[in-house]
Amino acid sequence: MTPAPPSAPWKRALDLAEPDGMLLGFLLHPAPGLLERQARHGTGHAALIAEIRSLLAGRTPAPPPAAAQPPLEPLSASEIRVLRYLPTNLSAPEIANELYVSTNTVKTHMHHLYAKLGTHRRGEAVERARALGLLAPSAHRR
Repeated sequence: MTPAPPSAPWKRALDLAEPDGMLLGFLLHPAPGLLERQARHGTGHAALIAEIRSLLAGRTPAPPPAAAQPPLEPLSASEIRVLRYLPTNLSAPEIANELYVSTNTVKTHMHHLYAKLGTHRRGEAVERARALGLLAPSAHRR
C-alpha cells in the first residue's frame, strides 16, 4: 500500500511560506511526522522543508542573502511618512500628533508597514527598512 500524497493544506501552507521564508508557523507548531512525510513525497519545497527540519533540530539558520529582498508591495507615501518616525522614541499617539492624523491611522500604517516589510515589531521594521535603504543607517553602531 502506498502512503497518501501530501495533504492539500500542507502543500498550500508551504506554497505560501516559501517565497518569503516564513517559517515561524512551522516552528511554533511543529509537526515532524508531517514534515518527514512531505520530504519523502519529493514535494517542490524540499529546501524549505530541510530548513524547517534543521531549525527544529536546533541547528542555526544560514545567514540571509547579501541582497535584501524588496518589500512585497510598494510603500505608500503615508506609510513612508510614518516609517520615518519609527526609529524615534515617539509613541504612536505622539507620531499621530506630529503628522496631524489619528492614532488609529498611524497604527494602521504601522501594521501595513510590518506586513510589507515582512516584520512583526517596530525594531525589526526599522532594521529591515535600513537594509533596504528606505531609512538612513543608524548613527549608533551595535
